Amino acid sequence: MYYLRGEFEVIVIGGGHAGIEASLACARMGIKTLLVTLNLDSIGFMPCNPSIGGTAKGHLVKEIDALGGQMGLTADECVIQGRMLNTSKGPAVHSLRFQVDKLKYQKFMKNILENQENLTLIQGEVKEIHIENRVVKGIILTTGGYFKTNAVVVCTGVYLNSKVIIGENIFDSGPNGLSNSKFLTKTFLDLGVSIRRFKTGTPARINKQSVDFSKVEKQEGDIDITPFSFLNKALKIDQVECYLTYTNEKTHNIIKNNIDKSPMYNGSIKGIGPRYCPSIEDKIMRFGDKSRHQIFIEPEGLHTSEMYLQGMSSSLPENIQIDMIKTISGLENVEIMRTGYAIEYDVFDTQELKLTLEFKNIKGLFSAGQINGTSGYEEAASQGLIAGINAALYSKKKEPFILDRSDAYIGVLIDDLINKGTDEPYRIMTSRAEYRLLLRQDNADLRLTQKGYDIGIVDEKRYKIYKDKKNKIDNEIIRIKNLIINNSNTTNKILESINSVPLKKPITLYELIKRTELDYYKVKLLDEARMELDPDICNQINIISKYEGYIEKQKDEVKGFKKMENKLIPEKINYNDIKGLRLEAIQKLNKIKPRSLGQALRIPGVSCADITVLMLYIEALKRSN
Repeated sequence: MYYLRGEFEVIVIGGGHAGIEASLACARMGIKTLLVTLNLDSIGFMPCNPSIGGTAKGHLVKEIDALGGQMGLTADECVIQGRMLNTSKGPAVHSLRFQVDKLKYQKFMKNILENQENLTLIQGEVKEIHIENRVVKGIILTTGGYFKTNAVVVCTGVYLNSKVIIGENIFDSGPNGLSNSKFLTKTFLDLGVSIRRFKTGTPARINKQSVDFSKVEKQEGDIDITPFSFLNKALKIDQVECYLTYTNEKTHNIIKNNIDKSPMYNGSIKGIGPRYCPSIEDKIMRFGDKSRHQIFIEPEGLHTSEMYLQGMSSSLPENIQIDMIKTISGLENVEIMRTGYAIEYDVFDTQELKLTLEFKNIKGLFSAGQINGTSGYEEAASQGLIAGINAALYSKKKEPFILDRSDAYIGVLIDDLINKGTDEPYRIMTSRAEYRLLLRQDNADLRLTQKGYDIGIVDEKRYKIYKDKKNKIDNEIIRIKNLIINNSNTTNKILESINSVPLKKPITLYELIKRTELDYYKVKLLDEARMELDPDICNQINIISKYEGYIEKQKDEVKGFKKMENKLIPEKINYNDIKGLRLEAIQKLNKIKPRSLGQALRIPGVSCADITVLMLYIEALKRSN
């Protein structure tokens, strides 16, 4: 038996990074929202590395921020070290990464949620999602409480039917000794939802007081920290240091001699692990030619002695973990505070979802985060934001919000999950984005803030900052395109002083900037009328002017992409009736149910010939109607 405890327009299950963004998105769009989590104290918890961002992940955080999300703002508040990665390469792959104070991040996020208008938090375990005729009606807690709702967003992370594995020690648990979710898997199986098992892991935590820092390399942050949020201009903090050390032959021998005790290799672990973040035993066995592997020693916060060993995730027995860690330079006398472990958990088949992250066959049921087979806080938060926005729009009976591959890395992430699915924990990478020169992290606000404002999640303050920045960039670009630099002796002397070739005829400043040896900053000596502009505005002007040819080329490619994306496929189309489609294509199209010819073209197993047949069929349908 159960009793009616309340009624909400949207209910979010889970208080991790996906659940946070989903619930805040709904509440900020004026939707009466409930967030149910197993433990209120674990909201915003970082069970793995205490960092936000990284290669391509930094792009996601910037995009979340541009759309009115919370992750970037909280990271700025809790940063203890900041670094811009890949600065030796072009701006398309520059990625921001922050080391953050883990405990502060949790507390800050919890406080944000507790004080958000339209949002209610409760601690509890969801036993069942009530669905009638494939339509969401409510949820039932293990305590018997029933909540009515229009939509549910499932953000259970790695907690669904999870097991922790340390050698032969295998037990039911969520990360870090927290409770797992024991009942929801049955709900999904009863609904015919496909369930698979994935695996991830985390390294040991060590006591800072027991590390010999004279034997490890310092890893310092940037002098000037670039903020994640476009609302912040600069971050002034006293940064902490991270450190770098390496495995060695002794470490590798201990792992090789005990590989039969590794759950990854003796069959104890059935779930599929992340390819791009392998365990230390996997690294040693797969890359036998390498004499050493990097281990980063990272502080977990300002008010704890715990440090994280990035690059040393393991599920080996505890005594073997201790032995191998102590072979590493600087860690010979280290104290292990928490043992590393692997965790197995249930995940959905994302090909059963729409691009809105709603289940195709269950109205009002959305899913986001690691339950969708992704890895990382940033990938989870991105999905949570989109699922939350679409749950809110669904509740309001409005058109859905979809970002495509040319709009954002978030669009790339979701498009990959829906069209290709994933057989391993999915991680975003810059190489996955075809239009990465357009999808830089520095211009996320220029790409997305207007979209966020139009759907009602971006507030007036953020929108005003965006409009002001855009106007200043546009005006400055117009000015330097019309500013003629004469080939006078004075001009040529200045050019020679900055190692550039003298002018033979007048040229616009905009064209002059395109020279390989010059940029917007270096030509300031030739531009007496230049106003003082914020560094982020100057950076945009510099990139736009220097990379104009490449940017325009990608914009032309996007036009072709958009043309196919705008060729919509009728919702009630019957692929079995289309003569000329191959059997594999029929099966894939029936499963994915693409919304456009562009999406259909990206489905593995659907050929260009199939698309031609499909296009002709749709045109014939239009003519007959």
